[in-house]
Amino acid sequence: MGKTFTAAHWGVYEVKTDESELRLEGFAQDPDPSPIGLHMTAKDLTDVRVRRPSIRKSWLEKGPGADPHLRGREPFVEVDWDTALDLLAAELDRVRRDHGNESIFGGSYGWASAGRFHHAQSQVHRFLNLIGGYVSSVDNYSLAAGRVILPHAIGSTEFLLDRHTSFDVMAKHTELFVTFGGVPVKNAQMSAGGAGRHRVVAGMLDMEKKGTRFINIGPVSDNMPVDSEWIANSPNTDVAMMLALAYVLHTEDLAHLDFLSSHCVGYDRFAAYLTGNTDGTAKTPEWAAAICGVDADRIASLAREMACHRTMLNISWSLQRAVHGEQPFWMLVTLAAMLGQIGLPGGGFGVGYGALNSVGHDNVRFKSGAFPQGDNPVKAFIPVARITDMLLNPGATFAYNGKQHTYTDIRLVYWAGGNPFHHHQDLNRLLKAWQKPETIIVNEPYWTPTAKLADIVLPVTTPLERNDIASSGGEDLIVAMRKVSEPFAEARNDFDIFCGLALRMGINFSENLDEEGWLRRLYGATSANALEKKVEMPSFDQFWQDGIFDLKPDAWPVVMLQEFRDAPDEHPVPTPSGRIEIFSETVDGFGLPDCPGHPTWFEPPEWLGNRESDDQFHLISDQPVRRLHSQLDASPYSKAGKVKGREPVLMNPTDAERCGLSAGDFVEIHNQRGRLISAVLISDAIMPGVVRLSTGAWFDMDYERNLERHGNPNALTLDVPSSSLSQGCSAQTCLVSVRKIEDEYAGAVEAFNHPRIDR
Repeated sequence: MGKTFTAAHWGVYEVKTDESELRLEGFAQDPDPSPIGLHMTAKDLTDVRVRRPSIRKSWLEKGPGADPHLRGREPFVEVDWDTALDLLAAELDRVRRDHGNESIFGGSYGWASAGRFHHAQSQVHRFLNLIGGYVSSVDNYSLAAGRVILPHAIGSTEFLLDRHTSFDVMAKHTELFVTFGGVPVKNAQMSAGGAGRHRVVAGMLDMEKKGTRFINIGPVSDNMPVDSEWIANSPNTDVAMMLALAYVLHTEDLAHLDFLSSHCVGYDRFAAYLTGNTDGTAKTPEWAAAICGVDADRIASLAREMACHRTMLNISWSLQRAVHGEQPFWMLVTLAAMLGQIGLPGGGFGVGYGALNSVGHDNVRFKSGAFPQGDNPVKAFIPVARITDMLLNPGATFAYNGKQHTYTDIRLVYWAGGNPFHHHQDLNRLLKAWQKPETIIVNEPYWTPTAKLADIVLPVTTPLERNDIASSGGEDLIVAMRKVSEPFAEARNDFDIFCGLALRMGINFSENLDEEGWLRRLYGATSANALEKKVEMPSFDQFWQDGIFDLKPDAWPVVMLQEFRDAPDEHPVPTPSGRIEIFSETVDGFGLPDCPGHPTWFEPPEWLGNRESDDQFHLISDQPVRRLHSQLDASPYSKAGKVKGREPVLMNPTDAERCGLSAGDFVEIHNQRGRLISAVLISDAIMPGVVRLSTGAWFDMDYERNLERHGNPNALTLDVPSSSLSQGCSAQTCLVSVRKIEDEYAGAVEAFNHPRIDR
């Protein structure tokens, strides 16, 4: 047996045993290993584990629907597994018998484990499909607006992310790299099925070494791993600046009309809007300067620089998590098309360099074997960010991608893998909606906020406590995740939990395979897919002994859409016309006032342009550096990034001085949606008028004071759709006020405390 490895979303780790204690080390061949996973064995995490099946006291004593307002406030009662599974099976039968399967919502966000078998989302969805189906969700919080608009404009995000021009090509050819929202390499620590070697930073450093110049446009400057020019623009105004850049290209005859004619459709309709012929407003640099705060001369000169250099445009996913979030992605593609460099080595655009570790690498790509979820007989669904709307408005209609749908009446929520009280916006509104279901079940290793707000909590294992396989499309390593510790207390695998429920409900969940049998089946599917790409993998037994299969791809240059550029008729993009659609007849035909047929500037409902006073700030709620979403927030590594136990808020020095604040001061951040406690960090890496509070602090509500104590920005963020096209989240459209408070007012953080348990 070789070395023992495990894997997580943020990388590969070698397992060591010292005096009967486990510790983890980064993979020796990883040039930039993430420290997040080194702390998976920490006692701080063990201290917040769920020990036994636990049922909320009122639900256990009075039955489903009892006192839902007490969720999160009253004790749990620990029970044995047979009791818990008997109660749960009976409740699932009651709900589907009395209300139908359309009254069951299967919540899960897929980030519970990098393992392809013990993948909580697949496990719970397979189970619910087998018992008659469930209301599902589509898209994701990270990229929903982009995922819906891009297929109309140029192709799906999956189509594009698999084809991004590789860093080695950009190092040779890219002269100018212009990015809206930076290249946030903190996000590039991750891949859904486990990151392999981290190479984004190295790729950008190589570009810098070989002469690429970088320009970072956005409200913060610390989201680039290389030296760059920072052009500070107000949040939610990127479309205005891009339109002004396009105006200069158009009016100074710098737009590549041949490419626009041969590879695009609808440029004339867009140009009429750009010049003001359709709305009376020319999108000049002066017009944009008044909106985004960037000097008009710098906008004009940047357009000329982009036109005379081999230019790569990039956009951060954060920009489309806003009201009208579809527009910056569509506009970036349009701007790149006007430059005429799409399909050229080192030119064109990217929709997520820095978003995932796999983007921009030349790894061979094939699908990994996945635990089959089966077919869902229930066709009702919601866009993922519309949970609260669904719960509060049964029977109401909503628009999605040009069609009308209806919210069903949800009586039961089953959540496995994920934390909606991290991901969702306006959590005080979600708290109210969370009282609507009669039963909420959560499979969870830790006492997260979602677990504390459930009726039935089933303790599940962590990746270190079971066998699995990590494999992610576009990554260079496939990892045998060997079980290295026994399950904590009475924790069980999701698979075993659903097998137990299935037995009680008369269905065959396991297909008569145990854990090893499923791992062999999934590995076989992965091997077959790899062979189609001329990659021969070892036998399962050899792989399990070796611990890692290294794809060792031969470096081969990737140029996104090169074939389309060379022969658009033979290699069309997957749009209705086969061309880049600057004007989309399809989107225009939907008749949506908040998403017309071409990229358009809309004034956001909350932004620096309509704040009531200088005492209001635009709040950026970005991804954290020290965890993935809210995962492992209780770990020592995550805690070390907090200030006085709170997730810190970053402020510009001029704002801090004006508000009488010093580093480390407690502040209350508030708006009409909620209040929270944070502590101040001061830096000139953020522009005046803007504050940044990263997501992921476990939601910690003081119900008596209606005050979130831990610094979770989603206590404040706006829960409205990005538009009626995508219904994506709008977290980045948010104004807040900040005031200094005393330590006594801040009180204690209780996020990592267990709920009360009645035994």
